[in-house]
Amino acid sequence: MKPVVSAMQAWSCFVISVFAIVILSVLGLLFRGNHPELVGGEEDPVDGPAVAATVFTAVIIYAGFLVFCGCQGLLHLRENRRGAIAL
Repeated sequence: MKPVVSAMQAWSCFVISVFAIVILSVLGLLFRGNHPELVGGEEDPVDGPAVAATVFTAVIIYAGFLVFCGCQGLLHLRENRRGAIAL
């Protein structure tokens, strides 16, 4: 199987996905718990758990990116170990 994206793009996407999952998970937990800093003002969302569900959907999407980009990066590593010539 050949990689679809370059090695640099795959590993960059992998690292960005890890950070996005961590940051969005923390935000989702804070919204789910109706943290006053996030849902306490007049202009803030009223329904914290509904916002948390949307944020966790984004976490699932980033997890998909993480798996795809990680597999692409591993394909590049495997291809380089076999002595393939990169053009």
